[in-house]
Amino acid sequence: MKIDCPLCHAKKSLGITTHLEKIPYFGEVMESTLICHECGYRYSDVLCLDHGDPMRYSLWVEPETLNARVVKSQSATIRIPELGLKVEPGPRSTAYISNIEGVIERFQSAVKMALKLFEDEKARERSLELLEDLRRVRSGEKKVKVVVEDPMGQSFIAHPRVSKRKLTSAEIKKLKTGFITIER
Repeated sequence: MKIDCPLCHAKKSLGITTHLEKIPYFGEVMESTLICHECGYRYSDVLCLDHGDPMRYSLWVEPETLNARVVKSQSATIRIPELGLKVEPGPRSTAYISNIEGVIERFQSAVKMALKLFEDEKARERSLELLEDLRRVRSGEKKVKVVVEDPMGQSFIAHPRVSKRKLTSAEIKKLKTGFITIER
């Protein structure tokens, strides 16, 4: 199947390929690639096809839990409530496999990026405070909880001390999925 390119608008120049694959931790996924044969535009996406029970995982961050495995699907929300930090899924949300330290590092990167954009002095000060708090979390000086909530049940934290439970219907309704959903 070929469609018009969204970048150069060449008629029927965009080739679409898809294939299914089993990926550890994610189950069956569909990878789609779009390539324009005129301008070279390229777009790839991976969609998890398997679903589980809607789940909430939480783990206190301590030096001995920094290496806990974190599997985050494109539909998961990750929060650090004690710091007021939250990453919600959007249309371009991606899945990844990391550990607690890697999740904290991702938050640090996002705050650093935001810091470059802020002109307001209060926002800059708050960002610098957050960076210091995240540094202290990684060094074991500050204790916070990492929470992963996934309405599609594709995410988890693997550690003996993890707290996990099914999400309630009310909690599920409050979460974003990153997908367009139609309710009947």
